[in-house]
Amino acid sequence: MIWKVFNWAALPIFFALTASPAFSATTKTEKVFGWVEEGIILPESITVKVKLDTGALTSSMDAKDLERYRKDGEEWVRFKVEVKDTKTRKLTSALFERRVERNVKVRGAGGAEHRPVVTMSICIGNKVYSEEFSLRDRGNMNYPVLIGRRTLEALGAVDVSRTFTQGKRPSYTALQLKP
Repeated sequence: MIWKVFNWAALPIFFALTASPAFSATTKTEKVFGWVEEGIILPESITVKVKLDTGALTSSMDAKDLERYRKDGEEWVRFKVEVKDTKTRKLTSALFERRVERNVKVRGAGGAEHRPVVTMSICIGNKVYSEEFSLRDRGNMNYPVLIGRRTLEALGAVDVSRTFTQGKRPSYTALQLKP
């Protein structure tokens, strides 16, 4: 008899109100980045445009005058990063020396090449990332820094329809002062 009185049409509403949702409105939303963002190469504080490239596995950085050498039995590389600083619009050059973490073989339309991979620090948004970058002369490319999937995993989602989503970032000095 109770079945005749029960309003079956109200059943979905009843479950929607009483069931615990799989995703709640209070769930922390992930930061979304544009396909081009501004970054700071650290510790030299060089501000550059970076392309978030879901097609690349390893991040890549412009490196000129690459010189490989041995130091304490390990492979090292000395190179120059020469880019137009996006804040000052001036050509900026900095010399880096890094231990080679590994070498990668990269295949492209022009054939295959071997590149050294080093650990570099870069600030994107308001966070500093210490990530691996393969090095090559990207002088003829629009973006001196590509952020690949290994770094994107730590960074967050990419909206390919947007650019420069992070707005004005704090300076690197301000980031160092944060606890």
